[in-house]
Order: sequence, then C-alpha cells, then structure tokens
Amino acid sequence: MPVNGSSSGPAAGNRTSSSGGEPLSFFSLLVLSLLALLTAATFVWNLLVLATILRVKAFHRVPHNLVASTAVADVLVAALVMPLSLAKELSAGRRWRLGRELCRVWVACDVLCCTASIWSVTAIALDRYWSITRHLEYTLRTRRRASNVMIGLAWALSALISLAPLLGWGETYYSAEQERCQVSQEPSYTVFSTCGAFYLPLCVVLFVYWKIYKAAKFRIGGRSRRNAVLPLPELGQVKEASHQPQMVFTARHATVTFQTDGETWREQKEKKAAMMVGILIGVFVLCWIPFFVTELISPLCSCTIAPVWKSIFLWLGYSNSFFNPLIYTAFNKNYNNAFKNLFVKPR
Repeated sequence: MPVNGSSSGPAAGNRTSSSGGEPLSFFSLLVLSLLALLTAATFVWNLLVLATILRVKAFHRVPHNLVASTAVADVLVAALVMPLSLAKELSAGRRWRLGRELCRVWVACDVLCCTASIWSVTAIALDRYWSITRHLEYTLRTRRRASNVMIGLAWALSALISLAPLLGWGETYYSAEQERCQVSQEPSYTVFSTCGAFYLPLCVVLFVYWKIYKAAKFRIGGRSRRNAVLPLPELGQVKEASHQPQMVFTARHATVTFQTDGETWREQKEKKAAMMVGILIGVFVLCWIPFFVTELISPLCSCTIAPVWKSIFLWLGYSNSFFNPLIYTAFNKNYNNAFKNLFVKPR
C-alpha cells in the first residue's frame, strides 16, 4: 500500500514549529522540484504511450493491451496520487492538511493504482514467458483471451485491496489533531494488502524470469547441437563445409526451411524479449521492495521509521511508474516510429 504516515511526537512537533514560518532551504526546493518534474514526466510519458496505442491500429492487440493497462495505471498514479503526495511533502513536518474525505480518497487511489500497475507488469512478464516457452500453443486467440483475463484479474484484485478499508476492514487512519493520513496499520490487513499488492506478484515475476532463463539456456544448447549436424548433400552434388548460412529447399508440397549457423530471427526476438522482461522485473523490484519491506515490518513489530526514509521509499516506488514506459518502449522500434509520427505530419 504505497501510502506512508507522517511522524508524530516531540521531535516532529519541534521540526514543525521550527520550520513552519521559515522558507524552504535550497536543497528542499531542489528535491521538491525534482519530485514535481518526476510527476509531470510520469504523466506525460504514459499519456504519450496511451495516445500512440490508440492511434496506431497495429497496437490494438496483445501484448499492447497489457502495455495500455500498465500505462493507464501509471498515468492515474501521476494524476491522482503523486500530486497529493507532493502537497504533503510541501507541508511542514510532512503533515496532512487536506481533510478526512480527501485522505480516504487519496489512500484508496494510491493502493488501487499502484497495485494495478504492479500486477500489470506481472501480466506483461507472464505474457512474454508463455510466448517464449509455448509459442506453438500460445496462439493469437489464446494470447488475447489470456491477456484480457489477466487485465481483469489485475484490476479486480487491486480494487478489492483498495476498497477493503472503505468496507470496514483496516479502516484508513486519519487524525485531525496530529494531521496524519495513512493506510490502515491493522496487522491482518497489512499482511493481506502487502502480500496481494507486492509479495505475490514478486514471487510470480521471479519464477517467470527463472523459467525464461532456463528456456534460453536450453535453446542455446539445442541450437549448438543442431548446428553440429550438416545436411546430407544431394546426389551428384558435392558441398563443401562452410561457415556461411545454409539454405535447404525441399521438393514441392513440402515446406521450405532455412538452416543457419547463427541465431534465427525467432531466437533473436526471444532473446530481446527475455532481456526486456529482466530489466522490467529488476527495476520493479529495486523500486518497490524497500517500501513494502518497511510497510510490512512496521505494524507487526511496532517499529518507528524516520519520516524522511518513508518519503524516500514511497517516491522510489512511485518512480516505477516513470520507468515502466521507458523500458517496454525502448525495446520496440515501432513505438519510436509511432512517437515521431505523433508530432510529424505525414507528407
């Protein structure tokens, strides 16, 4: 649940009173400016991805619908969640001064959008895994059906986790006196929400990447063994051994096949997809694991974490919504061409 609480107690009160009437330092202004820039860049970049998918008809299919689902979640994070978090950072002592109702809306949107973003990344990893390891059975129709089911489950589970406090389980904590707003610290809800929002998808993506890595090693080994066997020459022909790619054409009514000493087109595509999944998962883990570790441990052990570290971990998690579109578009040249066409009029 990517919502953290503010500090309380004497130390927080001293910082509030001492900084309440003083101007922000240069370092604070720099940090806040970077956070505002991150918010704007996250919104614009994900909106650009959505506009590209809507405009280009070739993108109206899998896996681009999974990319669109992730971009929708990330653009909502930038539009509904990050600005209110930035307003909280601007207040002295990181206090919540926007009232109870807006607090509940902020927490619900935060949990919903960030959880949907995390599960959408997981769905992209699963789609790449099935397309690599089951490319014969994983047809376009099956892929479309599976992607639609994954998108529906991702948003349904996210809604369940975010709406539970509004239905009475793990009610959002708000204190007008202490000016605090944070997700429920009830242990049972904390375990349910953190496991559903992060630890379960974390296990899924790690398992997926391990299976993709094993499949890649198996394919490389199999290709090496295949390349060691040369085709038999036809009668009356003598073929010299060569390291150049060799093509074998069979008789009519048979399929024309190609044999090469190097990587095939499909192997190159699978290697690129595996690299994209690896980077996507790596960035996802690095961005979110500090926040969710502290979010799970704090209510269970009644530990107190410095507010500045809570803010750092929170915004590090938010930054994942900025990196997502950069990663899955960097590995697709069609997106780069489509982006150019959005701003350049065709002749």
